[in-house]
Amino acid sequence: MRFIKSFAAVLVGAAAIAGAMGTAHAEDVVLKLWARADRSGPLRAGNIVAAAETLNAALKAAGSDKVVKVNVHEGPATGFDADALDILKAFAVNQGPDLYVAAHEWIGEFAKSGYAMQLDAFIARNQWAFGDVIPILWESSKYDGKIYAVPQDSEIRMFFYNKDILRKIGKDEAFIEGLPAQVEAGQFTMQDLSGLAKEVVAKGAAKIGIIHRPNVGPDYLMTFAAFGARFVDESGRQLILPKAEIKKGLEWFAWNAANGVTPRNNTSMTWDEIQSSFKKEESFIYHQGVWAVGEWMLGDAKGAVWPKDREGYFRKVGWLHAPAGIKGGAPANLSHPISYVVNPKSKHAELAAMLVAYATLPYFNTKHAVTTAHTAILHGQRSMPAYADAWYLEAATPMLARSTFLPNHPDFGRYNGILFKALQGVETGRLTPDKAIEFLEDEMQNELKASVKIVAKLN
Repeated sequence: MRFIKSFAAVLVGAAAIAGAMGTAHAEDVVLKLWARADRSGPLRAGNIVAAAETLNAALKAAGSDKVVKVNVHEGPATGFDADALDILKAFAVNQGPDLYVAAHEWIGEFAKSGYAMQLDAFIARNQWAFGDVIPILWESSKYDGKIYAVPQDSEIRMFFYNKDILRKIGKDEAFIEGLPAQVEAGQFTMQDLSGLAKEVVAKGAAKIGIIHRPNVGPDYLMTFAAFGARFVDESGRQLILPKAEIKKGLEWFAWNAANGVTPRNNTSMTWDEIQSSFKKEESFIYHQGVWAVGEWMLGDAKGAVWPKDREGYFRKVGWLHAPAGIKGGAPANLSHPISYVVNPKSKHAELAAMLVAYATLPYFNTKHAVTTAHTAILHGQRSMPAYADAWYLEAATPMLARSTFLPNHPDFGRYNGILFKALQGVETGRLTPDKAIEFLEDEMQNELKASVKIVAKLN
């Protein structure tokens, strides 16, 4: 019965589109899709192309003679930031696509410029496609409180910890296996994590307590979030620098470096050195994302052999959110969805949005998820056989409930670059946390001017 109701809703949506377009004669409707050429995620474009076949079948069933065809433009940009700038340039000369793929943090710029369709009403009318979307993911699609994009995938960035190393220092199984629940409950804090990592190093079970990415990126933002920081106001239009909360995060990084938990040269290490140190059990905690499991944690990559099966892997490795900054507080992690955006100025904007709706269905999204090690966007994907077989994705999906996101603000990239310099400064010992805050305030005021507001502390 539920399937019949859902299919009926699909036909109603298709019939509405068909009625708006008319049914006088057969006609191809060509929709231009802009998607960055990306070997690691070919189905971001491929799912839209495939979904057109399903949409065409629904249009035919609804009595329309229209046939949707997708013309894919694959931009050559090496990253999503450069690709977003290329899309903006295309719009500036009236060559913008009907729909496009973008990293979620660019949604604010596209919306502000009039290049992103507001989707709240469309989503409400098409719950057959969007009703099962994991609710927190919509936060990544908002600007000024309204939805301007549809999450195409998700991910979890977390702290991986080596359980065997804890066994070496005498921790019992109740403690080892109970850490995630203690973090979830706010009873195990960021400082507790540092203390545990210091104990591991002091007892000789690992050379390094906590190791993280060496360059600018999103991962460490969840650490600041765990200390209560946020980087944009409620409207999404104003970046903020909350000095008290950012300082707490910097003090955590500084303490780790000063106490032998994190190497002072972490930010000058190579990715291979960092990942190998965790795989070879020279590091106790590694901070990055769930895709690392599929890329190199299983099997014989990075200089060591680890189990490939779920039971064996989780016997060795555990996953944690960034613990709360204070006891009783809320933990945090970070997700970085890539999104589908519709051009509101397109002649066929409603049809392009309907195509996104079809590409959001579990069949299409799961094909992308399991081939690229991305977590789901729909609750129901966990019950799909292919997703369940990708056991590390299925296991990570509940962690999305604690996700935070990059601000959807065009200047956050520069903000984050400055923040990373401050982190690097305290970790290498060149800056104290107090001096790092002074550096942040000066640099952000000079670089970002009115785009950033300096606040002493968040309420």
